[in-house]
Amino acid sequence: MGLDGTYGQRTGGEPPVSEPPFLPGARKDPPPRPPHSPGRPTGGPFDLRSWLATPRVGGIPGVYGLGHVPKRQETEPGSAAVPGRTLLARGALNLVVAWVVFWYGGALLLKVISLFWPVYGLSPGAFVLLQLVVSVPLLLILVRIFGRMGRWKEVWRRYAAPALSRLVTHERPEPGDGPGVPGVAEVDPWEGMRGAGEQAGVWRLDEETRRGAVGDVDYVRIRRAWQGVVADPGRLRQFAEEVAGRGGAACAHPSAARDLDRRWAEHDLLARQVRLGVAQDVPKNPVTHRGAGFALDPALLGTSLLAVGPAGTGKSALLVRPVAEALCLQALANTACVVVVGAADADLGPDASYDVVIAPGDPDSAYGLDLYGATQNTDEAAARLADALLPDELALRAEGARATVQQVVGPFRAAHGRHPGVQELRDLLLGEAPAWSGLYEALRAAGRLEAHRHDLQQRERQHGRADDPGTLLADRLALLDRPAFAGCFNPSEPELGREKPPFAMRALDHPLRVRVKLPEHSHPEAARMLARLVVAQFVQAACGRQDRSLFAGLVVDDAAAAVDGHTVRGLQRMRGANAGALLTLRSLADLPETLRTPLFGAVGCRMAFPGIAPWDGRLFAEAWGTVWVQEKAVTQTPDTSGGLLRRSARAFRGLLAGTPVQTESVTTRSVERQLWSPSDLAHALPTGHAVVSLTSVEGAQVPPLLVDLRS
Repeated sequence: MGLDGTYGQRTGGEPPVSEPPFLPGARKDPPPRPPHSPGRPTGGPFDLRSWLATPRVGGIPGVYGLGHVPKRQETEPGSAAVPGRTLLARGALNLVVAWVVFWYGGALLLKVISLFWPVYGLSPGAFVLLQLVVSVPLLLILVRIFGRMGRWKEVWRRYAAPALSRLVTHERPEPGDGPGVPGVAEVDPWEGMRGAGEQAGVWRLDEETRRGAVGDVDYVRIRRAWQGVVADPGRLRQFAEEVAGRGGAACAHPSAARDLDRRWAEHDLLARQVRLGVAQDVPKNPVTHRGAGFALDPALLGTSLLAVGPAGTGKSALLVRPVAEALCLQALANTACVVVVGAADADLGPDASYDVVIAPGDPDSAYGLDLYGATQNTDEAAARLADALLPDELALRAEGARATVQQVVGPFRAAHGRHPGVQELRDLLLGEAPAWSGLYEALRAAGRLEAHRHDLQQRERQHGRADDPGTLLADRLALLDRPAFAGCFNPSEPELGREKPPFAMRALDHPLRVRVKLPEHSHPEAARMLARLVVAQFVQAACGRQDRSLFAGLVVDDAAAAVDGHTVRGLQRMRGANAGALLTLRSLADLPETLRTPLFGAVGCRMAFPGIAPWDGRLFAEAWGTVWVQEKAVTQTPDTSGGLLRRSARAFRGLLAGTPVQTESVTTRSVERQLWSPSDLAHALPTGHAVVSLTSVEGAQVPPLLVDLRS
């Protein structure tokens, strides 16, 4: 199998997948590296060894592991809530009292002992020994008692230990210090390849690494290809020739791109993470996440993420674009494929960051969309097209609509060997006589008429009836049969040869970067249908892949029009198919009421942005559950205790203060409260923040985190 972009996608002896046919003119020579890459200044070389040597903390979902220093958990409950001044004052006071007790307590004990034993008549050595026997146990008891009351352990952890650690300086070795210097220089990026027998490629990689010409995308891509060689040693010679001939550009992506022109977020491709912000150091956040970088990776996106927030809260800029960028980088490393869906004017990255840009209604768009491209199964493809064409208010007629389209598309494909074009499908759904007579003649000529006669007769009986779904579907299909969309979708017979290369969603076996630009302003209803169709095709294609070694990511900016019952059911199936989706909504009210709760339950990660409606916050609050908290009730009543003298003194004090003297009674009880209430989510979240709960594919869960997405 070749090494031109599909090499290294498999871990065993699976059959090869050919290069996608819809990427004409793919460059064979690698282009120059873009000027920006993480871990190096703009225009400077990439320090691969330093990047690999940076400590990484793994196993904590949602924590950006690159350079993360785990936060030590508090040794005592509530110690973090004690102010520093109070903690130091209490510790010092207990230290003074302990010293006074020790100083006078030791002498007192000796005097007590002298009443029963002549202590002061002992020799100096014996007297000193007796003092030690008395003082050491007393000292240990006092340290135990006053150290606990004064929280000396917390004072040491919070102040003394950091002060002592700063006395020791740690100097980072320079990248060029040589192999004898511990740290960065000792990391060997190509250690596993040196014993393979072919040293020419390793020598070239070493030279390019020294010059900073091998980036993080190159390293991950080559390492993935090497893993394929380990699984299938028969590829070793071809791999060695590729690396020796192209160095860091070996095993390239089909586009031959080695990085994006510019990165807007911080990425760790080795852990496949994208950093989105910082989890705030607040009591509601788990201790393991407080102050740590917040990141997403395929293990979390594999359970799908639903983000809800009104327009202007930063969903696109702070969440959608960084995640789309991360999946595009992983696609360049041959570890993922991504489909990004959004309005044509949405800032989801430049077109140069994608391999395929589908922009219906834009005459400059180079690619079209195959309306049946999710699968080779005609009935499944027809069903997904019918679901996309049907409006939300007629969802109850979905079964009849699917059967209607299947009764037309199946016979047409059997007769012509291709799916019908938009105009041909409209004519057949409307029951136009020339279209039906032509279909019968083509089936008779192909010898398939008897196999499809039953479907054709059923469809003919529906023609002209008031409840005929074909008329409704034809009217909806007319929204795509517009001059602005000429050549964008499956062409009819007279239009063949003038169409744009169609993108078929079943190509998710390849590390592709696809951008779908929806014409929401010029053709809003057509944009809704296309969004629903693209998402449904992605779910169908991702779950039906035979080769699931690539993570298939779907990113939808404003998914209100793209979610239907089939999509909701497919989100849960994608967890086991190495695929996931990021869906954003302005409000859950944009969805039909029958889909809100099922969609909320189908996703594993949920994210609430500031300003969401209280009825949206109610679903989040119910999903995140409750916690037990200590509630204090303070009751104040006038003090009437004591005799005449005490009551007179209280009356005089109340006269001077202007308020009556009262007594307070405090009652503490455990009550159950919502972790995040709808009111908190709707009104208390700061700008640029969000609350997010996470679930990994393995089932690990992270409670809701308050995250600053601007950090």
